[in-house]
Amino acid sequence: MFRTAKLALVAAALSTTALSPLAMAQTKAKAAPTASAITVPPIVYKERVLPNGLKVLTSRDTTTPNVTVQVWYGVGSKDDPQGRSGFAHLFEHLMFKATRNMPSETLDRLTEDVGGFNNASTWDDFTNYYEVAPANHLERLVWAEADRLKSLVIDEAVFASERDVVKEELRQRVLADPYGRFFALSIPQQSFTTHPYQRPGIGSIEELDAATVDDVRAFHRTYYRPDNAALIIVGNFDQAQLDAMIDKYFAPIAKPASALPKVTAVEPARTGPKSVNTYGPNVPLPAVAITWLAPPAADKDVPALTVLDAILSAGKSSRLYDSLVYEEQIAQSVFSAAPNNAQPGLFYVGAVMAGGKTATQGEAGLRAQVARFRDAPVTAAELAEAKAGLLADAVRRREEIDGRGFALGYALQTEGDAAVANTSLAELQAVTAADIQRVAKKYLADDRSTVIRYLPEKDRPAGEKDATPPIPKVASVKYDGPVTTLAPEAEREKMPAVAAPVPAVLPTLAEKTLANGLRVIVAKSSDLPLVTADLTVKGGASADPQGLAGVSSLTSGLLTEGTATRSATQIARETEALGANLEAGSGWEAASLTLSVTANNAAPAMAIMADVAQHPAFKAEELDRVRTETLDGLSVSFQRPGTLAAFATAPLLYAGSAYGHVAGGTPGSLPKIKTTDLAKAHAAAWRPDNAVLVLTGDLTPEAGFALAEKAFGGWKKPATPPPAAPAAPTGYAPRNLVIDLPGTGQAAVVLAKPAITRADPNYYQGIVANTVLGVGFSSRLNQEIRIKRGLSYGAGSSLTPQGRFGGFSARVQTKNESAGEVVTLTRAELTRLAAEPASTAELTARKSVLVGGFGRDLGTSEGLANILGNLAVYGVPLTEIQSYAVKVEAVTPEEVQVFAKDKLDPAQMSVIVAGDAKAMGESLTKAAPDATVIATDKLDLDAPNLTK
Repeated sequence: MFRTAKLALVAAALSTTALSPLAMAQTKAKAAPTASAITVPPIVYKERVLPNGLKVLTSRDTTTPNVTVQVWYGVGSKDDPQGRSGFAHLFEHLMFKATRNMPSETLDRLTEDVGGFNNASTWDDFTNYYEVAPANHLERLVWAEADRLKSLVIDEAVFASERDVVKEELRQRVLADPYGRFFALSIPQQSFTTHPYQRPGIGSIEELDAATVDDVRAFHRTYYRPDNAALIIVGNFDQAQLDAMIDKYFAPIAKPASALPKVTAVEPARTGPKSVNTYGPNVPLPAVAITWLAPPAADKDVPALTVLDAILSAGKSSRLYDSLVYEEQIAQSVFSAAPNNAQPGLFYVGAVMAGGKTATQGEAGLRAQVARFRDAPVTAAELAEAKAGLLADAVRRREEIDGRGFALGYALQTEGDAAVANTSLAELQAVTAADIQRVAKKYLADDRSTVIRYLPEKDRPAGEKDATPPIPKVASVKYDGPVTTLAPEAEREKMPAVAAPVPAVLPTLAEKTLANGLRVIVAKSSDLPLVTADLTVKGGASADPQGLAGVSSLTSGLLTEGTATRSATQIARETEALGANLEAGSGWEAASLTLSVTANNAAPAMAIMADVAQHPAFKAEELDRVRTETLDGLSVSFQRPGTLAAFATAPLLYAGSAYGHVAGGTPGSLPKIKTTDLAKAHAAAWRPDNAVLVLTGDLTPEAGFALAEKAFGGWKKPATPPPAAPAAPTGYAPRNLVIDLPGTGQAAVVLAKPAITRADPNYYQGIVANTVLGVGFSSRLNQEIRIKRGLSYGAGSSLTPQGRFGGFSARVQTKNESAGEVVTLTRAELTRLAAEPASTAELTARKSVLVGGFGRDLGTSEGLANILGNLAVYGVPLTEIQSYAVKVEAVTPEEVQVFAKDKLDPAQMSVIVAGDAKAMGESLTKAAPDATVIATDKLDLDAPNLTK
């Protein structure tokens, strides 16, 4: 669990479209499935206000063994003091430290260590803190949230440490990502002139360094008060008991006499167009955004702008995707965003260009699509499709209790009324084509637009000044209020007792095998009207032909890009009209096709899914387009140190085997792949007797089997047997590698080696050992590297046992200068894990992380489908979901120690570091001796020695 920040503007992923003439003609060949209306169950909740001004919202759900406790404060990055951008976000981190009655990290003991989690996020208008934990820990969480509101400890040591962590977060999210500056800095800074939405929510190194502990204490006193907060609780509780807890712990907190400051700045109306160039290092493809001023989230025009936004960029049938990515192929990705701020904000569109295309071309394409909304009404089909997608997404978000709490809190903080979480859905459904055209004309005029181009720094003309607004120099405040310290243990308030556990109800499974050999597993996971269908086939990237890395990945990717009777656009339009998500992917030993759809539209959506799985066309023009998009994506990934280090891991660990390549393909392998390679890979793996279909959600076994038979019963089983699995990798020898990426803002550090398979008798000892080391906020690596030293935004490890091979890796991103220190610290923690047994308390807590996370996954349709699909592919009995917790709990400290000694020897680890080698210094040379240093432009992931 990492404390997170929402950057002021975040790119939506690939999106948007309208129908091309070709797609319209092809539509006539096959009638589109009929979609049923989507109904989103309302969130039933109670609301009251305490005398001190605290708003309380509670929503009871007795089907879950868990509860979420959330506190939403009406302070966000727009409230940052002048000259202190990023302050609200910095303070969010400090809220997880000590209070008068709780030592630092106690919140983690109360959540993560009992099988739950906690987190927080900072937005423009609010900061929210939330926990999910077993319901019997509810009173402790209510007590803890009240305690950190009334008696937070803010001292120099904690302030300095968390400021360093925030700097690493900024480096990771903004400075090390090729487009981090574009979204976090350029777009907000160039779109506003007056309103503090202009300032980056994550801040800047300079302003963070300028902050003092007095600034922080004054900020807490000003904004963290009961009349600026909302307590939201969703889950399994007794209402009367909960009300009494809230009255006991929150009601005594006094409301300050001082007035609550409010942002009163008003962004002036734009009087004309603006165009600006901004620049960044390591930018492989130019990008462009066009922004307009927009109304606040509560405005009556926002539902129409929200639907307009969905038509623009939601899915592959959206207008931007269809035009700029699919038809014209001038963009690698596209995005748009509707207004979502409490005060007037932005509507924007944008694109990251394809290779060889310019920001000017992107601007023209974006303007043309926006103009279409002003010039003519959208079609009835587009309108219905956008609404279906928005409503289906609302259903998905409400599957989890924290999602329901978030919906209530977001509506309250942005629109002033939690009831909007329910009423806004009806407002979306009421939007007409005329409404969309009206708001497009009202807000999205060319003469009120700001164009922001984002270009490589090397393209900046000589003498051109930086367009970034200067950072104001502001003196720190002098805080004269009370200062809280951690009380001696004997004087602290006693923590409430834990109540009796609420037993979890595990899903009941049913399975059968169809006549064609397809194994079908059905499990009810939810009362929400949602169904997940997951079709998994054995094979994956390990079956890629020699020298053709990426065949399985491209085969899966092209499943949804056209069949014998449906075009790529038609597949996207039909699935999205049903409110369905249909996605394909490939791993090392399996590939999958996953459908998420509301239950009333499951049958027609599965008909499309079956067509996609069985009859992909693999047209040459679609392969060329997807391959080009993938290569453009790789050019971006090669500028991200974390991704670059991940790419090098498999070729280094498993060289010479079927696993010794990049699963998604490389710049060298992808151009060699032909449609015949895809057709051959599909014929070998995508067959019913090599597949498992898992159906989860709101359905009975009988209904699930009927859906499976109707959609897949006619799938023919070939006469020949499925292909044999490749041999497991052998012959590993550790090797150190440094990938030099000059100018990047951070280094990615990886220590990795081969490890156990899923069938290994020590599987449970392995996952417990790895959880002690590097899973969760309280794991040893995160404690040592982030919490104690502030060297990273997060440090962790993963154990990935699969069918015929497995791997282990510890991964950290840190400033370039700290790379060597992080390698040394990681090795030390690996050594300590083998040298001394974990304490009973530590092991109990880390086991709870595993059991709690597994239980939460079982509670969602997608999570349950993923668990069951993996068990089936690896040949593990499905009864494992009943025995999982027991097997985890049975692992002893001595077994963890033995596993670490046998399987996680740091001397056998390869070290991979990607970053600015010049900045890493001698510490890395000492920590990773004899490392091969390869410049990024000389890296060849297909070569045995990884260099050209």
